[in-house]
Amino acid sequence: MSVNEVVLPHGKIFLPAFFPDGTNGVVRCMDSADLKNCRIQGIVMNVYHLMNRPGQSVIKNLGGLNKFINWDRPIITDSGGFQVFSLIRENSKFGEVQPDKIIFRTENGKKIILTPEKCIKSQFAYEPDIMMCLDYCTHPEDSLELNKKAADITVKWARRCKEEYIKTLESRKENNGPPGSRPLLFGIIQGGGSLPLRRECAEALVDVGFDGFGFGGWPLNSSGELLEEVLGYTASLMPDNLIKYAMGLGKPEEIAACVKMGYNLFDCVIPTREARHNRLYVFSEEYESANDIDITPEGRFYQHYYPLDDKYRRDSRPVSAVCDCYCCQNYSRAYLRHLNIIGDSLGNRLATIHNLRFYTMLTEALR
Repeated sequence: MSVNEVVLPHGKIFLPAFFPDGTNGVVRCMDSADLKNCRIQGIVMNVYHLMNRPGQSVIKNLGGLNKFINWDRPIITDSGGFQVFSLIRENSKFGEVQPDKIIFRTENGKKIILTPEKCIKSQFAYEPDIMMCLDYCTHPEDSLELNKKAADITVKWARRCKEEYIKTLESRKENNGPPGSRPLLFGIIQGGGSLPLRRECAEALVDVGFDGFGFGGWPLNSSGELLEEVLGYTASLMPDNLIKYAMGLGKPEEIAACVKMGYNLFDCVIPTREARHNRLYVFSEEYESANDIDITPEGRFYQHYYPLDDKYRRDSRPVSAVCDCYCCQNYSRAYLRHLNIIGDSLGNRLATIHNLRFYTMLTEALR
């Protein structure tokens, strides 16, 4: 039976759920009240970027991430493994992957060494609700040799992460507490586009034992299409009684498709980034209320809205008639267009509020 809710240290989350990316300790343009009003259940942040700025000691001394950012709901801390893909794979000047660690080099000359043990220690300092194991992230179209190397290293690092995690829990005497008393630890399944590699990695990680599992690696092919076969197969390898996390996904139709596969947790920069670039998501105009929304993976349930279009200059309607977000309940299309024309930051805030509420309405409908 699939899981549809989970108790975490900072509250219960209902699944499927979408967590926006607050990579550097902030969901851009939003404060805690905005996020709660959008019914956001949790945020994803990044170990590597937080180690770089403001630094682990700063966050720890201020009582952890929740106190630092004034957020009393769940937080996931991603391990930093994705930066192997987004930084090092793109340009070797940003670092290298060694068998026992990742060495990052920042543009200002700072060197950050991330081992599995340091990754877990840092996450305990941040006090998140869900920790991710350090992994070696690849592209599905990388060579089979590289993807095998990455999967093998990912498993070795996961074992070391689990050992450090247990060791730290025991020192804090938190390993036998009630549900929600400790942070969860997730393993990440790598293997690129190879189904046998995915199976080998998943079986090894399940054997180690984790509280949930993430789909690791880039989830799209070179044409930008969802790797449905690989994603679906990987989901089938994850225990059904645990959270199945489709990391970095995605577009609304991708989330709908992945929920059918069994995934129930998602994160992506798309809704916030698109909002800042004047691209909003609205449910199809055929729906008269939120109760009418019918989600299909084909993507026909929504359309894009571009607030800068001249046809909205005198449009008194809200962005979406079925949306209950702060933007749609209080401002017209004409005013949102005006804010963007003059470059006022309120335009970005209202657009981000709308897109995030669209995503929480999407997951509510998928439940």
